[in-house]
Amino acid sequence: MSKGSLFVISGPSGTGKGTLCTELLKQDNIFLSVSATTRDKRVGETEGVTYYYTDTESFKKMIDAGEMLEYAVYSGNYYGTPKKAVCDMLEEGKNVILEIEAQGALKVKDLLPEAVLIFVVPPSISELRKRLTERGREDSAEIERRIEAAKWEFSQSPKYNYVIVNDELTRCVDETLSIIKAANERQQMIERLLNEI
Repeated sequence: MSKGSLFVISGPSGTGKGTLCTELLKQDNIFLSVSATTRDKRVGETEGVTYYYTDTESFKKMIDAGEMLEYAVYSGNYYGTPKKAVCDMLEEGKNVILEIEAQGALKVKDLLPEAVLIFVVPPSISELRKRLTERGREDSAEIERRIEAAKWEFSQSPKYNYVIVNDELTRCVDETLSIIKAANERQQMIERLLNEI
């Protein structure tokens, strides 16, 4: 069985990366790695589906035990990717998506250089501000803080394999699926060549 491919999707808050991932998961053989977090559960979120919710002390114990593929602190909360679940899915030949912040994405790239990093950007800063305002989850001060945080995140985008503009969801999904298909074809070709040696 072919080993699966790992895709890391990042982007500033409000770029629509969560919506993109929801659409990608409608395809066969694409799976989302569920992250752990210390932030409070929001209305409509489900334990083990949206996140694994835990407290700071338990999260730090997982870090110390080497159980996290990556982790980062964002807006005062810990976020991280449990290592075992990702490795198991890759061994089963699945395409695994991590929807994580840039700090964590770059840590994954250091540990797993074969990971494909995709950075999602809005068509403009004014559109980003509009999306953050319309979703109604943050007050104006928090929106401005997220816009400010986006500057650092944008500065990290050259370290990614791909940058995708999320101006129209269907096009953004199609572009991402093309990237996944190309990565799978590359993986299969390399495995075939290695088997011929």
